[in-house]
Amino acid sequence: MTKSNKIKVIIADDHAILRAGLKQILAETDDIEVISEAENAAEAIKLGCMPGADVILMDIAMPDRSGMDALKYIKHVNHHIAVLMLSMYKEDQYAVRALKSGAAGYVCKQTASSELVNAIRIVAKGKKYISPEVGEILANQVGMETEKAPHESLSDREFQTMTLIASGFTVGEIAEKLALSVKTISMYRTRMLEKLNLRHNAELTHYAIKNHLVD
Repeated sequence: MTKSNKIKVIIADDHAILRAGLKQILAETDDIEVISEAENAAEAIKLGCMPGADVILMDIAMPDRSGMDALKYIKHVNHHIAVLMLSMYKEDQYAVRALKSGAAGYVCKQTASSELVNAIRIVAKGKKYISPEVGEILANQVGMETEKAPHESLSDREFQTMTLIASGFTVGEIAEKLALSVKTISMYRTRMLEKLNLRHNAELTHYAIKNHLVD
């Protein structure tokens, strides 16, 4: 395959070691070429909105802005690029949410070495990459749209804050992790409790565990 016919990929992740690892995996193929890298959401948006790339690998947890926000912005500006979300989070936490927001697929970092190449080839053809795990989640949701779980009404940031609180992080730690103010995280927490009709963090954690949103 000539270089011009290769699938052109952008890797967007704030960890240089992970970007290097992904590049190494893709370097072993003869039909995929990494053309750019981004270490934050702002760079990912800039690169993803420009012509030239076929696929962008987007980490959900970025230091300056969530990958979900970047996904929505890129797809609004550049309909042609396929955004493949890459995450440490389990499929049942973010996969369906990402697909509904315009992602072409979702790959867990733990299984990236075995799934990534196939996923890129699929989404580069304009198709969706649905892993068996995500397929099972989608199948379970068929016919249940009228009975949505309360947490599905949460915004992406509220949902992310909920999973972090349920995982044991304090408001201050979450603020630092997401590069937001403590006041903003507290506001998200208040909204979550209202939407889910819960009173405090213990109930929120119980809800998250009961609905398999955290380990």
